Amino acid sequence: MGLVNGLPAHVLLVHFVVVLVPLTALALTVGAIWPSAARRMGVVLPLLALVTLASVPLATGAGEWLEEHVGDNALVRRHAELGDGLLPWALGLFALSALVWWAARRTAPAGPAASDGTRWSALPVRAAAVVLSLVVAAGAVVDVYRIGDSGAKAAWHDGFSKTATGTDADDR
Repeated sequence: MGLVNGLPAHVLLVHFVVVLVPLTALALTVGAIWPSAARRMGVVLPLLALVTLASVPLATGAGEWLEEHVGDNALVRRHAELGDGLLPWALGLFALSALVWWAARRTAPAGPAASDGTRWSALPVRAAAVVLSLVVAAGAVVDVYRIGDSGAKAAWHDGFSKTATGTDADDR
């Protein structure tokens, strides 16, 4: 995918990733910590994670097209290298979202002893899911931040003036 309405598709598609990865990370974390929230989210949790997962290769593919159409630049190369590392995080978000959704469905409350939706024997598994979800969610969000920061630097490193130069500045 190259251009959309004359703009590089990467510039548009990256916004899906920037919104969906943190949103999926938040939903996963909430669902992992509170099984009742995961049950309320239902199949939306893994579907959101699946859309997030699909958006990453779309954005990186469009980014590779854009990389071939801009001048050779160390900042662009760094951004591309960082961008290539997001897919495993997105895959982790999807896998854990599917696991949390599945586990929440299987551990529906069965009376007052299981009012939080878990059984004592499932507690270590739930704790592991919470820890893994927190680690993957935090890693994915930090990676998106690093990729976005490097992309902004690549796009804007010499593209603006630090002092106002327009006619509006003269009217002050």
